[in-house]
Amino acid sequence: MSHHIVETQDLHYTYPDGTMGLCGVSFRITHGESVALVGANGAGKSTLLLHLNGFLTATQGGLRIGDYPLTAKNVKAVRRSVGMVFQDPDDQLFMPTVFDDVAFGPLNLGLPEEEVERRVMSALEIVGVPHLKKRAPYKLSGGEKRSVAIASVLSMAPDILVMDEPTSNLDPRSRSRLIQLLKSFEHTKIIATHDLDMALDVCQRTIVLHQGLITADGPTLALFQDEQLLARSGLEKPLRMQGCPVCGEWKERDHGGYRKGAEAGEA
Repeated sequence: MSHHIVETQDLHYTYPDGTMGLCGVSFRITHGESVALVGANGAGKSTLLLHLNGFLTATQGGLRIGDYPLTAKNVKAVRRSVGMVFQDPDDQLFMPTVFDDVAFGPLNLGLPEEEVERRVMSALEIVGVPHLKKRAPYKLSGGEKRSVAIASVLSMAPDILVMDEPTSNLDPRSRSRLIQLLKSFEHTKIIATHDLDMALDVCQRTIVLHQGLITADGPTLALFQDEQLLARSGLEKPLRMQGCPVCGEWKERDHGGYRKGAEAGEA
């Protein structure tokens, strides 16, 4: 399914003040992959994400989303294929009610009223907040706003889901619910995050960025075990891999979880 593919070739971007954002980024993400983008602050994660939906235009190199090279002519088609969830939900929610926010995209596609309502309620059901449909977004909690922002993207039926720091500022329960939700999605997912524990849960593949360059691209667990790579990239191991403070051991748990310390010796 080529419409789920994201491919960059030697992507460069320089900000108007001369700051280099990306310095030759190349990768290919295929149908159904769940990929984490990790790196220290200023590594280029958000800059890269903003290219995937045409918010920024590369100063050099190419970008293809599915069957479309990202050009001014094709940007509308690309935006229908790529759903972008911003780091701050307040950047995404601006209508009087939750229903209106989630309906905004489908209405702009010119869909019939019945289809718009079906999409809105389906998206709200998926993220578990149909009861909020009449609420004003500014009255929601941080976790509720995040869920509604995701629903506003899902209502557009994108092929590719792109998220910037989805777990930031969430309480532990909201974070856990979001992780389970992301694991259930069949979309191609690209997630920029500092939450390496979440990346272990959700993403089988990780791309490490450092100063606008890709320094590693491979299986998430293998990369997160490479302490030298992480140190060079301004990162630390996920908390669950840092070991028990007493015995320093950790062991992979079945079904993608991990256990540490005394648990590691259990059968």
